[in-house]
Amino acid sequence: MKKTIRIGTRGSQLALYQAEKVKSTLENIFPDLQVELEIIKTKGDKILDVALSKIGDKGLFTKEIENALIDGSVDLAVHSLKDLPTKLPEGLKLGAVLERGEFRDALVSKNGKKLSELKAGDVVATSSLRRIAGLLKINNQITIKDIRGNVNSRLQKMEDGYCDAMIMAAAGLQRTGLERYITEIIDPEVIMPAVSQGAIAIETRINDIEIDEIMAVVNHQDTWNAIVAERAFLSHLEGGCQVPLGCYTKIEDGMLHMSGFVASVDGSQFINETISGEVSQGAGLGVQMAEKMLGQGAGEILNKIKSTNSSH
Repeated sequence: MKKTIRIGTRGSQLALYQAEKVKSTLENIFPDLQVELEIIKTKGDKILDVALSKIGDKGLFTKEIENALIDGSVDLAVHSLKDLPTKLPEGLKLGAVLERGEFRDALVSKNGKKLSELKAGDVVATSSLRRIAGLLKINNQITIKDIRGNVNSRLQKMEDGYCDAMIMAAAGLQRTGLERYITEIIDPEVIMPAVSQGAIAIETRINDIEIDEIMAVVNHQDTWNAIVAERAFLSHLEGGCQVPLGCYTKIEDGMLHMSGFVASVDGSQFINETISGEVSQGAGLGVQMAEKMLGQGAGEILNKIKSTNSSH
């Protein structure tokens, strides 16, 4: 068996937390393994002054790490699963997921205001079209500003007066020891999370038998079952990260319950669906839910957004 495993990761505080979590999980299960981290800068780390929806997001935070995986300079790549496109480069696959953390979004506000207390003129910062659509559906009087950068730099921008509040993934704040900044965890029925939010993904090479054996032991089955359904939903709608859609999944007593939405960027058109079925049907359920939404006009909404983005 391999004696040393190299993990490719981004260098942000959150990425390093996630890579360290995978490292310690591997070392706990396989005490003889040497696990090393290899920090790799991605395009998304280098371009910080342009909105994500304008750059095109295919592999924005993953491509350079995946290249290192393909050429063999690392053995595993660790990502936030929500950053990982549903179509992976040839020769790569999703090898395993760790147990999912908090999947919901969080509101971080300067003066402790809750989401329901935001008024006309309050400035909320986010770079996510999904969150923008959710916010505008609740209150189309608030002002929304784009924000990029790591968790700490965004918090600093808010302190400096850039905005009154921000919406971020709650898991990101919790994993970087910043949960004290969370004003409220947002009900997923109010703003639905990104597909696979809160899950840490391990990407591997296809036909790497030794690594596959290790992944089989590390993989968290309930999380895997949920994200298979969610990623099938996303893939069927052909949604990258930069379209306003989201979903979340609950697994209870062998049953999978899934809710999802697709919206126009201004939140005026909003299609919601739910579906339930046996856990073993995960991918099929995701596709079925996507089909239900396409039947209600989701395709037209998404095509309009894509053509707007590509014309910029």
